[in-house]
Amino acid sequence: MTSQPSVFLHVNSSPEIIESEGTMTKYIPEISPIYEADNFSLLENTTTNGTLPIDMIFNNGHLPAVILYPLLMTLSAIGNIAVFTVIVRLRFKGELSRIHLLILHLTIADFIVTFVMMPLEIGWNYTVSWDAGDGLCRIMSFLRIFGLYLSSFLLMCISIDCYYAVINPLAIYEANRRAKWMLAFAWIGSIIFSLPQALIFHVEVHPEFRWYQQCITFNSFPSQNAELAYNLISFFFLYVLPMLTIIYCYAHIMAEMYRVNSQKQSDVMFRRSNIGVLSCAKIRMLKMTVIIVATFFFCWTPYNVMSLWYWFDRKSAQEVDQVI
Repeated sequence: MTSQPSVFLHVNSSPEIIESEGTMTKYIPEISPIYEADNFSLLENTTTNGTLPIDMIFNNGHLPAVILYPLLMTLSAIGNIAVFTVIVRLRFKGELSRIHLLILHLTIADFIVTFVMMPLEIGWNYTVSWDAGDGLCRIMSFLRIFGLYLSSFLLMCISIDCYYAVINPLAIYEANRRAKWMLAFAWIGSIIFSLPQALIFHVEVHPEFRWYQQCITFNSFPSQNAELAYNLISFFFLYVLPMLTIIYCYAHIMAEMYRVNSQKQSDVMFRRSNIGVLSCAKIRMLKMTVIIVATFFFCWTPYNVMSLWYWFDRKSAQEVDQVI
């Protein structure tokens, strides 16, 4: 560890610390999971001439976020506002079903991601440094991951609800009560798992460039093992648990539908008593939810694979192109 001052920077939504030493600047791109606490690294760097390294100012590495996030934000806003409008109309018509209620809450979670997380990423990548103070640093760090937890937990709830709708379609009262409990779990659980972000993120001021400050988690953990444990716990509840739940529920749904379809014609009347199991409405709803969870899988899996790679082999992960 050198005694020279450290330089704080933010690259691709990833606050980092680079140590100063010598006369040359060495930068290695950072892979930074959004729920990772220690999303900065200690790298060798130099800045003896009093000027900021290129990684502490806006550069080409920030362009993808600044250019693509507004586009994604617009598309997400249009889609979620359309879904929200349809569900609100159903509510006023008295036609709001249990699954519609769950999707309504999922839309609200998407609003948090669209109108809180995305603008934060755009602004943070544009300014590079954090200029909003310690309070907003903690609040935004909380909200930044809260929407993601809520979306993941609500996808679990939707999958579980579809599972019971197929396995036990007659238990309507129990299903409605279960939906309320699942919604409570999704919101309360998201708050609980997001709160540590507000505790570990804080603003640090650069010791040399006093005007430069960053919202980071530097020195928030007593050891590297504690940091890794936090990251893995977040990884499990944000990705692994929802994915396992989704796979389990839909695997059993498909198995049950196959079993029912395979019954003899003499069982037709019995199967019809299982109201709605194979109805067109439920088939359409099943297709819609499958699309939702498939999107979750294809969007999150590459990101989380890179996260695991970074945690367990940081050196090789840092060689990945910064744009990625």
